[in-house]
Amino acid sequence: MASSSTSPIVIVAVLLALFAGSSSAQLSTNYYYKTCPKVFSTVKSGVQSAISQERRMGASLLRLHFHDCFVNGCDASLLLDDTSTFTGEQTANPNRNSIRGLNVIDNIKSQVEKVCPGVVSCADILAIVARDSVVILGGPGWNVKLGRRDSRTASLSAANNNIPPPTSSLSNLISKYQAQGLSTRDMVALSGAHTIGQARCTSFRARIYNDSNIDSSFAKTRQGNCPRTSGSGDNNLAPLDLQTPNTFDNKYFQNLISQKGLLHSDQVLYNGGSTDSIVKGYVNNPKSFSSDFVAAMIKMGDISPLTGSKGEIRKVCGKVN
Repeated sequence: MASSSTSPIVIVAVLLALFAGSSSAQLSTNYYYKTCPKVFSTVKSGVQSAISQERRMGASLLRLHFHDCFVNGCDASLLLDDTSTFTGEQTANPNRNSIRGLNVIDNIKSQVEKVCPGVVSCADILAIVARDSVVILGGPGWNVKLGRRDSRTASLSAANNNIPPPTSSLSNLISKYQAQGLSTRDMVALSGAHTIGQARCTSFRARIYNDSNIDSSFAKTRQGNCPRTSGSGDNNLAPLDLQTPNTFDNKYFQNLISQKGLLHSDQVLYNGGSTDSIVKGYVNNPKSFSSDFVAAMIKMGDISPLTGSKGEIRKVCGKVN
């Protein structure tokens, strides 16, 4: 039998290597406990104000965190504005004429800078804002892991390639999420974020005119505000959850069972495939959806954060220091 004795130095080296390999291990829920104790109250006040002015904004703010994390990690690269010498991610297909709430993030950042200048990253603000939006609209809460730093770069091509479009098949959704270290169950749970928010006609036109796995009266209703001709009514909106569009609940999954998913990529989750049972489970047990959603949000927030001396703490979220 081989000897089981190992040098303490070797053990320490192995542990350090493991720790370095998982930068999310450096994130912690009490990261700003001493350096910015008012960060949570300051952020929540800004989110509350924005949602009180427009309920839809909660969904838009939650989506920013998702679109940020899926492109080279949760590093606020999405927030970087284009300049004459720099192309960011905001004009990528999933974001162009689509992402909203950048001004809300800017306002919150300026308030946070007043209480603790140069301390809290824009990436962490996105993560806190996502949680607060869900809670304010009636969804579950969780302790947000913090300590991310902001990128100095962005990737238009990664934004175009990594974020699954609304035309996605089930296999495409699974593979896009898998590439980010997220499971099929995580994917279905995170898709449940479509219990709030609105989508543009251009995102669901093909579904309501071409798909067969759609309730006919639902399709007809949506066609009333979304003409078949491309270029006509492209920006007309419809709720992703026709039952409770401004409340975070499990009605989204009930809609799928009734073939009333608005996006093609919604309905593929319940279409005779491998995820049907997960959808049914969330319909029958709303608490299981809530707990899975929370776990998946925490996991998504752990995607490739910049920590330690990597990146920077931006003073203004739209530009590097």
